[in-house]
Amino acid sequence: MTPPGSPSAFSVPVHPPKPRPGDRIAVISPSSGLPGLLPLPYELGLERLGKEFGLVPVEFPATRTMGSTPRRRADDIHAAFADPDIRAVIASIGGDDQITVLPLLDRELIRANPKPFFGYSDNTNLLAFLWNTGVVGYHGASVMCELGRPGTMAPLTADSLRAALFTSGPYELRPADRVRVIDRDWADPGTFTAEPETLPATGWSWAGPERVVEGRGWGGNLEILSWMLMADREIQRDPAVYDGCVLFLETSEELPSATEVFRILRNMGERGLLRRFPALLWARPKTWSFERPLDAAGQARYAREQREAVERALAVYAPDTMVVFDVDLGHTDPQLVIPYGGLIRVDGVARRIVVTY
Repeated sequence: MTPPGSPSAFSVPVHPPKPRPGDRIAVISPSSGLPGLLPLPYELGLERLGKEFGLVPVEFPATRTMGSTPRRRADDIHAAFADPDIRAVIASIGGDDQITVLPLLDRELIRANPKPFFGYSDNTNLLAFLWNTGVVGYHGASVMCELGRPGTMAPLTADSLRAALFTSGPYELRPADRVRVIDRDWADPGTFTAEPETLPATGWSWAGPERVVEGRGWGGNLEILSWMLMADREIQRDPAVYDGCVLFLETSEELPSATEVFRILRNMGERGLLRRFPALLWARPKTWSFERPLDAAGQARYAREQREAVERALAVYAPDTMVVFDVDLGHTDPQLVIPYGGLIRVDGVARRIVVTY
């Protein structure tokens, strides 16, 4: 069964018109209303939207409300897309219950008013909804995390976001030279007085067949996709819909175990999903959190075990898939924006990744 608005009905997905400096951008909280609890990174992110990107942020009613109802959050989404003066939409941050908002969304309203939407993590829900509605979205960037980064925005993040916001066409992704691993307390004003500590990056790692793959991007946060599969929300029941697409996956700051990662991928494989994607971009994993402050050895072990879990699942369910490990997407700093539904070209011969914004 294919739900209404499935991509099978759209031979060419819609790339929403891009904003220009001076335009208004909606700031919404489709998941958690953390801006109300932790205003420092949020206010900094709003300031950067204006000063560094030239956009006028417009905050919607539920944006700073913790525990806002799914209906209020759906109303904000509808209002942001329906307002003709709003030229793009960005999430304040992620969360863990956006799946409760999905049944309340008006697919026809959003299809009739397509706009670039930016978000990741729990916003995988809304991005998958847009994909099924025939609208290209953007996996990456949030007001609190990327725009509200202490010190300055990471240049790689800023360049990618600026290109995704304002330009249309190919953009070559580049691996980070340095990465931030350890977070600092957002409630402490001292956090925002200095640049965060970074470490040398190891670059990307390629595995599998050396070939060129070009297809529409689909994926997002692995844990959120697993919940969507359990709830039967916005993931096509016919896996053939995803034939030839480029899969991209990332894990969150909750640091799911290698066992959990393998089991989710195994279930995707049993459903017939994994083998549909000739290329996979696997994100550099988050290896530290306030709940699990791993030391350097623990971080290395966590990353190694996660990769082994991915390789084990692919060996069984998608042995012909080309994989790029440690791509700077999702819960990474710096972070690259990935078009959700837009074209991704993965060149295993030249070792290049080019997206179309």
